[in-house]
Amino acid sequence: MRYIFLLFFSLLFSIGGNAVSGQIPLASSLSESYYSPKYELRAVWLTTIGGIDWPHSYYSSTQREELRQMLDRLKRAGVNTVLFQTRIRATTVYPSQLEPWDGCLTGQPGRAPGYDPLRLCIDLCHERGMECHAWVVTIPVGKWNATGCQQLRQRYPKLIKRIDDDGYMDPEQELTATYLAQVCGEIVRNYDIDGIHLDYIRYPETWKMKVSRYEGRANITRIVRRINSVVKGLKPWVKMSCSPVGKHDDLARYRSGGWNARTAVCQDAQEWLREGIMDQLYPMMYFRGNHFYPFAIDWQENAYGRDIAGGLGIYFLDPAEGPWTLDIVEREMNVLRQLGLGHCYFRAKFLLDNIKGVYDFACRFDATPALVPPMNGVPGRPPQQPVQIGLKGGLLTWLPPTSPAQSPMYYNVYASEDYPVDISDARNIVATRITNTHATVNNIRMNYAVTAMDRYGRESVPAQLLVNAGPAYKPVEIAITDGRPVRIPDTSVGTQTSVLDADFIIIETLAGRQVAIRPYGKWVSVKGIPDGTYQLRTLGRKGRNHRVGFFSIKRH
Repeated sequence: MRYIFLLFFSLLFSIGGNAVSGQIPLASSLSESYYSPKYELRAVWLTTIGGIDWPHSYYSSTQREELRQMLDRLKRAGVNTVLFQTRIRATTVYPSQLEPWDGCLTGQPGRAPGYDPLRLCIDLCHERGMECHAWVVTIPVGKWNATGCQQLRQRYPKLIKRIDDDGYMDPEQELTATYLAQVCGEIVRNYDIDGIHLDYIRYPETWKMKVSRYEGRANITRIVRRINSVVKGLKPWVKMSCSPVGKHDDLARYRSGGWNARTAVCQDAQEWLREGIMDQLYPMMYFRGNHFYPFAIDWQENAYGRDIAGGLGIYFLDPAEGPWTLDIVEREMNVLRQLGLGHCYFRAKFLLDNIKGVYDFACRFDATPALVPPMNGVPGRPPQQPVQIGLKGGLLTWLPPTSPAQSPMYYNVYASEDYPVDISDARNIVATRITNTHATVNNIRMNYAVTAMDRYGRESVPAQLLVNAGPAYKPVEIAITDGRPVRIPDTSVGTQTSVLDADFIIIETLAGRQVAIRPYGKWVSVKGIPDGTYQLRTLGRKGRNHRVGFFSIKRH
């Protein structure tokens, strides 16, 4: 299967992505026009070093307002996860007992800005239903005589190694793992953060290694394990992630050109997913063509059920940075979605500046909201559903679940003309991650559903509110298959005619992640799809889709 994908992408994207005349529409082009998944990781790196993304002023009131406006616009572009640069170069944008303030806030390193930018960013993100992850730069500690590096050298003289004019924490010393775990623990302990995002968790490319690559990977993995242990010990729902080099390693048919995560800089990122010490990855895939697509497939095939968002080098759209045109980014985002991967923009400035129309495209591509996928492998049950849902004068209200032990942190609201409201359809999402038990709605003629969601992203069954009794829709049950094609009800059968007036069939996991798109017909092939339980959704001519039922594959 991998080589079929590789051949397809090589032929399609190396010539600019034009389909051969007479062929059926490509699934990758269908993604933008018709399909948007309910669960998808949509992130952005918001850089604070030197104020290159934020802040652009040394006045605290201006900084606050600028951050509000940036997050409003990121929300409109569909972003649901903000990676906020929190530890910069052994300096911080929050009051730390371990390291000094960074100079980006006041122009003077070590000087407090009069407010807590990290807390502000968390609060503003949560108000908008977005996650906020603390982006922690790990190994680099800045210029040798800069404030952060200098203070750290004074406390731990043997911990910092010099390469040219810069200082780096020594990944081969046990103290590096202990100290970085303390930094991350301080953040998790003091803030309602949704994730810890590790940057530069690797050997510097100019490091003169005296140990084997196996030992080097063990040294970096030791740091990751130590941080994971502290973070999960404090708040197990806080997501662990990192930004590895965009190519994990050489592939059988595609070489990495000497620059990869595992061999070149000892980032064994796929092993971290397998071991469960990382919940997410944001590989820095700042490439195009065959330097992008085969390696995207490799990340997808080695995700171990965890979430990956391909890092997009949108800075190359800037004429001062590179020669990219917008269609390069468009194709990469379509392919990432087709593979079931998320996307992450590097970085906020280039997105919000709408370089070559990238912000406009993002708003179209992610026009419907998406929830951050739930964490994998979490023990226990999802929360119970809310109760006593009601609507009066545009105010939708509900009460928390009756079981206190399963009280959630958040609620999601859905609306539809159909009843019951289909919460698997992303277009029905009205609001996400609400902390209150009420929401103002614009249309009092719609039917509504409210789910409870815990900190791991697990949703309850919906509490449904019937407001407008339109034509009811009942999913069609589909039998178990041993790998043979699944039969789809005929479009002319009874009341299902309008529902099944479709051009394509979407096969999804029960969590709403797209597995395949097939042409609509009486039978749909499940060839190449692993054993498991799936849902089928129609894709209509007007872009509407409906769930038509479920099926399980159990091969002998």
